[in-house]
Amino acid sequence: MRRALAAALATFVACASPATTPSATPAATGSQSARPSPQTATATQTATATPTPTPTPSPRVGPAVLENVQLIASGLEAPWAVALAPDGRLFVTERPGRVRIVRMGAAGGLQAEPWARVPARANPDAERGLLGIALDPDFARNGFVYLYYSYAGAGGATLNRLVRLRDANGIGTDETILLDNIPGSSNHDGGRILFGPDGKLYVATGDGEQQNRAQDRNSLGGKILRLEKDGTVPADNPFSGSPVYSLGHRNVQGLAFHPDTGVLYQTEHGPSGFFPACCQDEVNRIEAGANYGWPIVTGKPGDQRFRDPIVSSGPVDTWAPSGAAFATRPGPLRGSLLFANLRAQHLHRIVLTPDGRGVAFEERLLVNQYGRLRDIYEISTGEFLLLTSNRDGRGRPRDDDDRVLLVTLR
Repeated sequence: MRRALAAALATFVACASPATTPSATPAATGSQSARPSPQTATATQTATATPTPTPTPSPRVGPAVLENVQLIASGLEAPWAVALAPDGRLFVTERPGRVRIVRMGAAGGLQAEPWARVPARANPDAERGLLGIALDPDFARNGFVYLYYSYAGAGGATLNRLVRLRDANGIGTDETILLDNIPGSSNHDGGRILFGPDGKLYVATGDGEQQNRAQDRNSLGGKILRLEKDGTVPADNPFSGSPVYSLGHRNVQGLAFHPDTGVLYQTEHGPSGFFPACCQDEVNRIEAGANYGWPIVTGKPGDQRFRDPIVSSGPVDTWAPSGAAFATRPGPLRGSLLFANLRAQHLHRIVLTPDGRGVAFEERLLVNQYGRLRDIYEISTGEFLLLTSNRDGRGRPRDDDDRVLLVTLR
């Protein structure tokens, strides 16, 4: 699949414009200068997979070099997640309920007709709608696409569901519900979905603005769930017969697996309000069956009942972190964790300590240059696709928003 993906992107990469070499700025030293627009419980254990045969050295503990930002597609409406197929098609979800296709390469661009429409419940200045997307690891053979979306349930309640569609002649068909009745609301719907290196499907949910759900093991809200491809519960989940993998989460919007250790990391929104009940956005290292404390604790209190985040935004700063990805390709950035930020309007890069439980270095890239950033996705060249989210009712859209950008870091 990797060879097929590389071949599909060859034309696309060849048409990239010449790179520039501005340097990134560490978070501790202030924001980056402006740049021009882009060119046209069982025993608690860590989720792991088989490491790569030759683990790479730690990534560069220092700033990344931002070489280029290129416009790939524009005119999207509140896009939320992306996934790249082996044939080079880029699948993009839009919160109003459309799955769009972006064709890569010189003759590409945003396809006019959606690949699929689902009955998503979405509205401006809220968080619900069509959210996450994941392609089956065997997509080239079975054509399965997985979606997570909000819908109107009985009595007008907002609920979320996980579904599977099939790619048939370039159109999404045969919607099948895999998991339903995930609590939802206007906000705190979670929504990120991702296949792990173990072949299981990980699903991030929010507390649906009912904080007590996060600590209730019988509720699907405020959790990370782990499922088989068909929506059934894996036999080795930490709680027998339950899809719950970890609990005590407020609103998880990013999931990423470390390329060498296979450990799962996530990004999570902290509370909104006035100091001291504010901020504390988090990056967590996920362990099977572990409790991350919401709403009982926030930040890094050191309470032995819960797992502290590896890093948080603190009590006065808000990131509103969303999609996350590790740099997995060979090079000085491999092993870096990058995540998109909405409120803080930047791309955040973290270098983990050797044990993966702390932060050796962090920096902010693209500060205030492209508005709200929703998702990040690594492609086979080691570059990153980045989604803006300026037409979600909380941003200040430009005429060509929302956009898919290609970011080159070295």
